[in-house]
Amino acid sequence: MGAITIQQMADRVAGLMEERLRVRGTGLADKLKRGGGKLPRKVRAAAQALAEAAHMSQNPKLLLQIDESRVAEAYDVCLRYLGPLGSGSRRLLLVQSTLARIAFALIVVAGGAFLVMRWRGLI
Repeated sequence: MGAITIQQMADRVAGLMEERLRVRGTGLADKLKRGGGKLPRKVRAAAQALAEAAHMSQNPKLLLQIDESRVAEAYDVCLRYLGPLGSGSRRLLLVQSTLARIAFALIVVAGGAFLVMRWRGLI
């Protein structure tokens, strides 16, 4: 795996972050600083490892120290998470999770009200 391949991997992940998560920046490291919180911990760590490898690949001596299997695994983790995310499915998941939270809150409040009424002897 050469320096160009590693840089292409980092650029692909950076492009997916911009497209899917609407994160602006000049490179993968900058996009991780700005929008890394939108990623799950495992994906964020993989993207950080990929950004470090892309930075190391610019120096020929450091290029020899890069673990290619780790870079490939980090790239796969990032692609698995960022690949299927689309704006429609993201909105649908957001609406579903919001409705689920509201329904759960209503159930808890109704249960609490029922218990209070039961303890006071109203029911």
